[in-house]
Amino acid sequence: MRALLSRDAHHKTTPMLAFSSTTFDPAIGWARRHERQISALSLAGGFAFDSATFGRIDHALTQAVFIVYLLVAGIAIAVLHVLESRPDGRKPSDKTRTILVAVTQFALGCLLSGFCVFYIRSASITSSWPFLLAMVAIFIGNEYMRRYHARLVFSGLLFFFAIYSYAILLVPVVSGRIGRLAFLTSGGLALVVFFFFMRALAQLGHERYRGARMQIYAGMAVITLFLNFAYFFRILPPLPLVLTDAGVYHDVRKVGPEFVAQQEQEPAEWQALFGTHAILHIQPGAKLYVYNAVFAPRGLKTRIVHDWQWLAPGKGWQTQQRLPVEIEGGREDGFRFFTYKTAPRPGQWQVNILTRDGRSVGRVRFAVEEQAVPPDTSPRVLK
Repeated sequence: MRALLSRDAHHKTTPMLAFSSTTFDPAIGWARRHERQISALSLAGGFAFDSATFGRIDHALTQAVFIVYLLVAGIAIAVLHVLESRPDGRKPSDKTRTILVAVTQFALGCLLSGFCVFYIRSASITSSWPFLLAMVAIFIGNEYMRRYHARLVFSGLLFFFAIYSYAILLVPVVSGRIGRLAFLTSGGLALVVFFFFMRALAQLGHERYRGARMQIYAGMAVITLFLNFAYFFRILPPLPLVLTDAGVYHDVRKVGPEFVAQQEQEPAEWQALFGTHAILHIQPGAKLYVYNAVFAPRGLKTRIVHDWQWLAPGKGWQTQQRLPVEIEGGREDGFRFFTYKTAPRPGQWQVNILTRDGRSVGRVRFAVEEQAVPPDTSPRVLK
């Protein structure tokens, strides 16, 4: 009786199994044929999603997400290393290898996407574009060089870059300091963490580790030199500072909890990308104000400098005044402050918003024209 029931159950479930194994074959085949296009769309969509959903860098949830992705990537690399270190007869199957490679790629891709979000938020494009371009290239390379993830050298170096990039974000948040010491501490932390990771790989599969060790160490040296070059030549963005608002006005006053400015009609912000900047009309002897809001993590204190520069004909940009302001992090929309210049001469002006060590947070460009009558202005409540 049990045999009849078993045979009957088998005949009843066979059509369902056949259905499940073949129903999605056309979709899987289409996905394989269009793998590059799907990968590009998922890349753009994932970055857009991260950009919209990642909150402040000093939120515990943001830090937890980065740590989880680092753990997932590290564990996946280590497990694949253990399996690939087995004798030939006990190597992992193609399916197992594909799953572990996909997990590694997914975790590293999420990390790099998150780093791109925060690095781009913090960057002044005019000074940090080479570093941002390199970050985007690494991010895209992680998506399109899938077959290399099975190689310990490639995945290990991407993991080291991820650890280093996260440390650069983490140390200022924890220490409440930015600058050379914080950056060097980030590098030291990344090297120590990755050293212990490499020791673990040596214990888990010594022969495979020995074959890749020197290439990994050479790659680590290149990555470390690249990041230090980017920092000391002021290409690395001033993490974790973010310029959230900036503008030039005829007057700025603090009214209760708000800052209220008097502004002229300005060209649309997108026009500044093509060299069309605000033109301010002033009476002789009047003042112009540059306002900005700079986000910093809670507890972080630092100095921001407004470097007022005038374009001297035939001589280039010349500094007219440098005004330092001490800021403190914590406010969602950034620490607000302004500086002003009395009787700015007619011509082209720019105010560089700099860190204590000269790293660019942002820039305000405008032109000044003198006139006899007061300009037509309107009030604006600033962010």
